[in-house]
Amino acid sequence: MAADVPKVTISNGSQTMPLPVIGLGTATHPQVSETTKSAILDAIETGYRHFDTAFIYGSEQPLGEAIAEAIKTGLIKSRDELFITSKLWCSFASSELVVPAIKTSLKEIIFQTHTCTYTFISGEVKRLPIPEETIFPIDMKAVWEVMEEYQNLGLTKAIGVSNLSTRRLDELLSFAKIPPSVSQTIKKVSLRWVYEPGVSFVPKSFNKDTMKQNLEIFDWSLTEEELNKISKLPQRKGVPPSMIMEPNDLMREIVAEI
Repeated sequence: MAADVPKVTISNGSQTMPLPVIGLGTATHPQVSETTKSAILDAIETGYRHFDTAFIYGSEQPLGEAIAEAIKTGLIKSRDELFITSKLWCSFASSELVVPAIKTSLKEIIFQTHTCTYTFISGEVKRLPIPEETIFPIDMKAVWEVMEEYQNLGLTKAIGVSNLSTRRLDELLSFAKIPPSVSQTIKKVSLRWVYEPGVSFVPKSFNKDTMKQNLEIFDWSLTEEELNKISKLPQRKGVPPSMIMEPNDLMREIVAEI
């Protein structure tokens, strides 16, 4: 039986749907499919019904395998019990590449663009740091139009964005016919502090005891003093461009947007 996890309501432009406020992140390095599959099965058994994956994580296949096994063994009755988020990696953030990428992830519920400011010419990054000549700005309007088309066809339940700067998000909202249902960002914070203002979150832990502890944050509250202390802690965003790109003017332009 699933744990009594609170839900928030999101909209896909035509209808609303409940999103469990806590999910399980599946990004890990190195990615070991059997380990990931086992952890997801543990999470389903513990009570998780919300999972976050992405092409770049390499966890879509083990997630699908875990779901199939969970149904077969009776942990869940059907796929409809789960809320799954996958993402369009920036290597495929070009209008002609969006459709093939979505087709590989049709088992997912929400599909997001993943860090969609710049993309790679090649679908495979062969070395780090990423050389400047393989990177160029994407046509976000064209990419979003394809994602909207696939939602209208019913192939995804909702679309959103991941790690998008506020400036890029404003740009997207200026032309989107279907606004993003969610905007996902990466932060390292107290789970309860994130939950209290009504935010959904996907901590990553493959330790079953930690999974259980993360589901035990809903029957207590932080004090005002604790909230103030946490809010004053320095925040660190996701992967800085300087970690994956050669130093150049393009990198400095990306950093300026963050």
